[in-house]
Amino acid sequence: MFGLYNQFGSGKVDPTIEPCYREKLNRLCPLGGDENVIGDLDATPRVFDNQYFKDLVVGRGFLNSDQTLYTFPQTREYVKLFSEDQDEFFNAFVEGMLKISDLQSGRPGEIRTNCRVVNSPPVDVLL
Repeated sequence: MFGLYNQFGSGKVDPTIEPCYREKLNRLCPLGGDENVIGDLDATPRVFDNQYFKDLVVGRGFLNSDQTLYTFPQTREYVKLFSEDQDEFFNAFVEGMLKISDLQSGRPGEIRTNCRVVNSPPVDVLL
């Protein structure tokens, strides 16, 4: 999950994780420990800001998939931009939320009652 113990099946630690942060994650998620651990995605978990992106730039992505946003060349510039310019992040966030909210505009799709499960098809009831 984090790349702490077996990055991409290599048996090695993800080299992009900042060493002190890796130690913190090792304590939170020891090898063979509880697999249902919950942790903060960034250093300011109760504030809506661009800290998440700042953390990625310095190798403190909580999930391997998050850290990949910075290490992947196609998304790295977005992470850098959002880490340096909170207003730019807020503007992009608003734009994304508007796109997501437009799901029911005549195009195929559904608003799920449980985000993890596709809604059941409607049942035709004969009365």
